[in-house]
Amino acid sequence: MTGKILIVDDSAYARRVHRAVLERAGHKVLEVSTGTSAIETCMLEQPDVVILDLSMEDIGGLQVLQTLRAMNITAPVIVVSADVQRSTEHSVMAAGAARFVGKPAQADVLLSAVNQTLTGGVR
Repeated sequence: MTGKILIVDDSAYARRVHRAVLERAGHKVLEVSTGTSAIETCMLEQPDVVILDLSMEDIGGLQVLQTLRAMNITAPVIVVSADVQRSTEHSVMAAGAARFVGKPAQADVLLSAVNQTLTGGVR
């Protein structure tokens, strides 16, 4: 199953790497570099899955996730972060993330997380 995937990361390199993995698998990819743009793009484009970094300059990923949920935007969110502490994973999952993936995300791990999320697979 393929879908429309929004990548939200302030790192152009991370966006480029994630885009290449996802497009090779047939997904349509949108990308933005700020939390504000993520919220706007979710409202306008209604992606099937959002891949969200936690550390960004304008609005942090956790706040973006909380804002999306408060606005009843239900697209599943996969948080991809270098902060792999158990407490961070717990916080994002409690805020409504579908999955948490450590950064740098291996191509097969990222693709598996996206595909399982699209098909409603187990966390």
